[in-house]
Amino acid sequence: MKKQGVLLCNLGTPDEPTPEAVRRYLAEFLHDKRVVSISRWIWCIILHGIVLRVRPGKVAKAYKKIWLKEGSPLLVITQKQRQKLQNEINERFVDQRYGKHVPVEIAMAYGNPSISNGLQALKNQGCERIIVLPLYPQYSSATTASIFDRVAKHFKNEFYVPEITYVGDYHDHPHYIHSLVRSVERFREQHGDSQKLLFSFHGVPERFSKKGDPYESQCRKTADLVVKALGLAEDEYAVSFQSRFGKEEWVKPYTDELLTSWAKEGVESVQVISPAFSADCLETLEELAIENRDTFIENGGSDYQYIPALNDDRGHIELMLQLIEQRLLT
Repeated sequence: MKKQGVLLCNLGTPDEPTPEAVRRYLAEFLHDKRVVSISRWIWCIILHGIVLRVRPGKVAKAYKKIWLKEGSPLLVITQKQRQKLQNEINERFVDQRYGKHVPVEIAMAYGNPSISNGLQALKNQGCERIIVLPLYPQYSSATTASIFDRVAKHFKNEFYVPEITYVGDYHDHPHYIHSLVRSVERFREQHGDSQKLLFSFHGVPERFSKKGDPYESQCRKTADLVVKALGLAEDEYAVSFQSRFGKEEWVKPYTDELLTSWAKEGVESVQVISPAFSADCLETLEELAIENRDTFIENGGSDYQYIPALNDDRGHIELMLQLIEQRLLT
């Protein structure tokens, strides 16, 4: 039987909360055609002449607000996910059907540990078949497809390419929806309800949807399924999109603008969840939990609470197990 391994993938993070480290990270991230698809020569002038001169200092300050003693929250949480997933696989899946060991490695699309390092680690352990699990519940060209690109690039000049199986998305997987529902219910059991529950997803340009990217529709499907399970009325929730970049139109409504209008209309309490993120990171811990809270309060709101990502919650690990088990060869 071919030995199998698992590669958990996420977006990435700078190595340190410093302008130098952030500049290296942004240079790799923003040079990806999947992320910014305008003319290369025009974009390179903008990227190196303006963006990488201005943004690293600002972004580094934001990272310093959330940086943990152990390192970047995204990396620390992903490492915990890997260890818990490995423990569960060792306990439940390793038998005569799957071989003696199914190793799990982590990799980031940008920064460290890289996709190449993760794949090489599995190859060094003798894996001839690899299950690639991008931790993006909703598929997008800018995220999931970018993982595919990097995996393909790694093997481009290799003489032996192992069998590769991808998890494209899991936006409507029953256990994913159940885990989100339970996270909201547990949070409300501890903190009480709010007037509004806001589903804030990472944004993408409008042209993505027009070109066939299913991300926006999958985000709305995820929210619809959670809302149905929670039994919320139409006026008790909304879906919005955050983290827009540049001057072009992105999918709307924008999270900050919606929170501003709610506060000015008299909405006093809001709870925010961001189902597109499998682990808390800069976009959730700083942008959502701090920046957008300030926006809501400054415009007249009273109570703003962020519901954490699923992170290394037991239900989240169980979801990963189910996604992997469906793809393990017996």
